[in-house]
Amino acid sequence: MIPGTDLTAVLQAIFRHIIVGAAFFLSKDQRKSLDRRLRGREEFKMVRDADWLLLSWGKSGRTWLRVMLSRFYEVHFQLPAHEMLGFDNLHKANAGIPRVFFTHGNYLRDYTGRGYDSKVDFRGKKIVLLVRDPRDVAVSQYFQWNFRMRPNKKFLNDYPPHEQEMSIFQFMLYREQGLPQVIRYFNGWLTGISEPDGVLVVRYEDMRQNPHQALAEILEFTGTPGSEAEVADAVDFAAFDNLKKMETDQSFSLLRAGRRLLPGDKSNPDSYKVRRAKVGGYRDYFSDAELEQLDAMVDRDLLPGLGYRRDETGPATLIGNRTAMVAAQDD
Repeated sequence: MIPGTDLTAVLQAIFRHIIVGAAFFLSKDQRKSLDRRLRGREEFKMVRDADWLLLSWGKSGRTWLRVMLSRFYEVHFQLPAHEMLGFDNLHKANAGIPRVFFTHGNYLRDYTGRGYDSKVDFRGKKIVLLVRDPRDVAVSQYFQWNFRMRPNKKFLNDYPPHEQEMSIFQFMLYREQGLPQVIRYFNGWLTGISEPDGVLVVRYEDMRQNPHQALAEILEFTGTPGSEAEVADAVDFAAFDNLKKMETDQSFSLLRAGRRLLPGDKSNPDSYKVRRAKVGGYRDYFSDAELEQLDAMVDRDLLPGLGYRRDETGPATLIGNRTAMVAAQDD
């Protein structure tokens, strides 16, 4: 049975819970380490069997892109609508649809033992790397942590404890999962991007500005190009207002979508998965002094190449099937 089918995923989760639960004699941190290693083994199998990977840090626009891809594959391959792409579910309906693994790569290193910045485990795989301004990412992570995230997920990934109260600015400075950690994730890809065989970098900001071009490039890069009409249909289907409505109405099958498109609290707009989708929206939450501190952190700690530092004037430059990071510096 291919990893990634619904039954396999359920069985893997049950097996993992049984193993971790049976290890009650271990300390809390030891059980956490065991849980992460088991999840890493599951990720390893998914990476191995995927046709291509979508890598991103959380809250970078992955769900929006997933919906666009789901709609495109369904239209292009004439399948029923409103089925969320879930690794190989659409592939089983039509073998022409690739098996796509959407992952943050959180646990893989716990199984393979690679260093945090190593990307060797992704060799031989075609990768779409979705990035977003790390300040916007960290703000969205704050709302995810505060209103949507389960206590065990917080513990497992070193977020502030479930019961802890923390302002949004305090969260931004939180080393384990705030802005410093997002920067570290991006730097890991900037230094290790030559290790995989093919990487297409897609900036969320560029995808917001021209979603048709971004989706067309992704489809071309991953081997399933479509017509302009099919791309336009997918973009329109996943437009912000429609995506927000689909979350409210629970339009996607819960079997495939899980909690991805469910609000934590329908009465609280900040608990929705589709929240604002605003480029540079982080500036709405901080004082001038706080903004300067956050911007200075990005300028100082983020490696050049993605266009998010103030001394850069342009995004990454794509060359063929590999990505060369070119920082356009001001004179």
